[in-house]
Parts: sequence; structure tokens; C-alpha cells
Amino acid sequence: MLHSRWTMLLLVGLMSGFMACAAQAKPATSKELAEIPEVPQEFRAAWVATVANIDWPTKPGLSTAQQKKELIGIMDKCAELNLNAVIFQVRTTADALYESDLEPWSYYITGKQGQAPKPYYDPLKMAVEEAHKRGMELHAWFNPYRSGHLNTCKKFDKSHINETNPDLVMKYSAFMWMDPGKEEVMKRSMDVFLDVAKRYDVDGIHIDDYFYPYHDAKDGDFPDADTYKAYKDKGGKLTKSDWRRDNVNKFIEKFYKELKKVKPSVKFGISPFGIWKPGYPSHVWGMNQYEAIFADAKLWFNKGWLDYFTPQLYWGIRNPDQSFISLLSWWESENTEGRHLWPGTALYKVGGKYDKKEIQRQVQWSRIIVKDAPGTVHFSMKSFVNNQGGLTDNLKSTVYKKKALVPESPWLKTKAPALPKAKISKITSKSVYVKLDAKYAKTAINWIIQVKRNGTWTYDILPSSERNAIVDLPGTKGKVEMVVVTAQGANATLSKKNVLALPKK
Repeated sequence: MLHSRWTMLLLVGLMSGFMACAAQAKPATSKELAEIPEVPQEFRAAWVATVANIDWPTKPGLSTAQQKKELIGIMDKCAELNLNAVIFQVRTTADALYESDLEPWSYYITGKQGQAPKPYYDPLKMAVEEAHKRGMELHAWFNPYRSGHLNTCKKFDKSHINETNPDLVMKYSAFMWMDPGKEEVMKRSMDVFLDVAKRYDVDGIHIDDYFYPYHDAKDGDFPDADTYKAYKDKGGKLTKSDWRRDNVNKFIEKFYKELKKVKPSVKFGISPFGIWKPGYPSHVWGMNQYEAIFADAKLWFNKGWLDYFTPQLYWGIRNPDQSFISLLSWWESENTEGRHLWPGTALYKVGGKYDKKEIQRQVQWSRIIVKDAPGTVHFSMKSFVNNQGGLTDNLKSTVYKKKALVPESPWLKTKAPALPKAKISKITSKSVYVKLDAKYAKTAINWIIQVKRNGTWTYDILPSSERNAIVDLPGTKGKVEMVVVTAQGANATLSKKNVLALPKK
């Protein structure tokens, strides 16, 4: 059975200009706390892919107005679906979908690498603002090593690494790749990631599954023999496979430590291929990422070099060889450091290999297997926008019918926001009207309002930019017994609960 917290009813509205009654911020007493239920916590995110214009913008060279309209449409769709995070791709091929002194503007924005949008705007800045405006987190998604997608962008800007440092890159398959064995490549990617963490109000830094490239039988082995020889000439003892894995491991470990020095509350997430090795668990077979792309994802998870782990479990529940349930259960058993485990799902298979309820079932199983702070990340956004195979409608009416909070990452030890102040403006037979104190928007990202009437609780979650809220009450009758306001801050930390004074009759 799913947790009982998923049974609460929520209807949301907004209203302004209410008469305020006097009330002071007052932490809930221990007796009051004991009866206030937990608001559901679950990470719900969608990947917004910009490489090859998969999700946004729908093609290169759209006007600024068209790009903004599409981006706002994506944010609105996420909010409508009760998602609480967006994972937005900002570096596809050593480029930037934001203002950068380190790498050129992406081809996928204007159709010409190195060319800024005209009229000018910063897509990442806008994405952060629009996500936060809707009470959602924004995670900046990077590819660490790919430097060219030759089927789309064929000409590189003079400031691009393929032009400035040809000794650091090589062609493999239909792509250009930075050499992960080069110290300069590690430093460059790390500098790019940290630059965004410092300059933008992002909630997370996210990297995908492209470490060393996926094997291409026609091109054979990745052409880094000279780099490996230089390592051996300096006394290196590792085999080429172990050396490649070690290059990636060093990058993951070092970046995690550096990010926590720069901005400790920003989460670091990785979404590797869903199978570590064939035989883990015993009946699973498929690509061996440990040997094929030299990604020891199990090690990163075991060591806790990340805050959330999103294995791409792009197989159905009933798939006997790569079962979503079996793989997620195995990864859960490997969560030795207690990090978040939020699997990735393949929305694009709905209407083909998946029926419209497959993603619903995967969300439900994620809640069962990952008992504390569950979540899922969905690939990709255009399937939601297009309501592919009835997918969006189904989730809205089932597992995503009610809102949920992003779970906190307690090991980051982020300071909680201050106790919020609020006043009850009016209570009717159908709704409770609450006016929120604007001063507390500086430390809060969301407000959580809970109302108890005749023993039944309901709740609402709304962004801290809102000042007036209506919490619609369920169909029970009787007097309102308690109204509670909580603030959610950076890293999803929660303030103490403030029990508001009820209006005098």
C-alpha cells in the first residue's frame, strides 16, 4: 500500500485584498505538533533537453519572443502537472545556453554558435526565475565531455574548444569529444559547472550518462592511446580500462567537494545508465557501463559523491531482463550513504512499448521501494507537452493529482528559513483565506498552509512570491480547528510550524 499521506485533498486558488486580523508568529506547541500531519515529500522533475532541439527551443533561430513563449509554456505545463523541479540542459557540447565568458553561445539557440539571442536575454536566468515563480526548483544540466554534435552543428565558433584547443578533442562516431584523461579537460568542465553555481540561483547541478562515449563498432576503441601512453610513461600502473574509470571517478569526487565549498546547499545529481554491470541483480543483462563507457556509478553512489542519484531505468515493469522494479530495488540496496534515489523514466516509450499507465505504475513502485523521500525524473518534457498517449492526463488524475514538497537533503545541513508570519483574513464554509507576510519571502521559497476542519486536514503549497492564498476545504462540515503555516527554504529545508490565531466570532 502507498503511504497514507497521498490521500489528502488539495484545491488551489489565489485572491488578494483581504481584511487582516491581528496574529503573531508563534511556534506550534509539542501537543499541536503531534497532530499536524506530514505534507507529502517527493521529487518530481522533467528533463528539458536542448541538444538537437529535443525539447526547447523547438528549432534553432526562433525569435526571442517565440523562445520565451515556449519556455513559459514548459514551466506552466510542469506546474499544471504538480511537478516541483525542472532539469534544464545548459551545456550540450562545450557550449552555453546562458551568458558565459568560458564557452560560446549554443548553436541550438540562434542557429549560429557564438551568437547571442537578439533581442538579448539569458535563457538560464529566465528559466530560474520562471521555475521559482511557480515554486519549482531549477537544476542546471551539463554534459561534461561532449564537444560537438556533427549531425546538427557543423561549424564551430572561433572561441569553441574544438577550435582553440584541438589537442584536447577528438572525433568519435558522429560527435566530437574532449579527452577525459587530460587534466585541462577536467579543469575546464569543473570551472564551467562552478561558474554557473556561483552566478545563478540554481538549486542543483546535474550531469548525464555521457562520460566516455558509447562504443561505436565502426570507429572501434576511443582514440586516447597517446593520453594513456603519457600516463604510463609517467609511471602509471593502471590498465587502460581502470585508468579511464579513474579519470571519471576523480572528476566526480573532486567536483562534489568543490561544489560544497562554493555553495553547499546546491544539490549535485548524476543520471547514469541504469545497469551497472550485467548480473546486478542476478537476472539482469544489458550494456555494461562499467566497461563500455567506464562509468563506475555504483562507486559514486556508495561513496556519497552526489546528493541524488538518477539511474536511467528506461525499461518497463514487466520486462523480465531489465525490470524497472528489480533494478530500482538493487540500486536501493546500494544506497549505503543514504542519498536520494530518484530513478529516470522513459516517457517517450508511452504509446509504443508502454501503455499510458506504465509511468504511473513506475511512480507508484518508486514510492514503495524508496520508502523515504521518493521521487522520479522523466525524459523528456515534450512527451508531457504533447500529452503523448494520454500520459499527462493520466498522471494528473492519479499519482500527481496532489502537490508535493521537494525532499530535504539533511546531510547538507542547510539553515532553515525563519518562522513565517501570516494572518487569517477570513473563514467561510468552503475556504480559509490567509495573508502572508512579505518580509519572509527573502528566506522562503514556498509557503505550506495546512488546515484542519472537523478532524480532516487539507493543505496547499505555493511560491513565496504569493501574498494571499485560499485553501479550499474538503466536503466535511464543522468549524476550522487549526491553520498552520510553514516556510520551505534553500535545499528544501522547513521552518518551524506557525499555528495561526483563529478569528474571534
